[in-house]
Amino acid sequence: MKLAAGVEWALHCCVVLSRATAPVPGARLAELHDVSRSYLAKTLQSLSRAGLVSTTEGRDGGYLLVRPASEISVLDVVRAVDGTEPAFRCTEIRQQGPFPTTGEACLSPCGIAKVMHEAEQAWQTSLRQVSVADLAATFEATSGSAALRQLSGWLAG
Repeated sequence: MKLAAGVEWALHCCVVLSRATAPVPGARLAELHDVSRSYLAKTLQSLSRAGLVSTTEGRDGGYLLVRPASEISVLDVVRAVDGTEPAFRCTEIRQQGPFPTTGEACLSPCGIAKVMHEAEQAWQTSLRQVSVADLAATFEATSGSAALRQLSGWLAG
């Protein structure tokens, strides 16, 4: 499965926003992650449309998480950016060609469709079990609490 680059950017932004005490301007998030401001703005709009972040206008405007980070799953962010369409779409290719499968054999999914659906369900279950707060805790564990203090100070600056 291939995810849009915006998924990674959105997850990083959500982790940062989980530590923010005031709205964070999109330009500041783009600078922090060294990514395109215009592309990141589209990603942040996707998060806003999905109800994961709120936006405020004006000099002190920016983005904030709408819910506690512990209530936003990685899957929520992935769906906000990449949509909810399944990764695998069965086209019933077994019903094509010179020897098409017909009748009762086509009433249930073929083995390929079944295994792909099961894999997607497992992937979604895994992402649903990890929250933005979990990711922030991982960041703290791998980068140290000093990094989070620096980040908080940088966001406030």
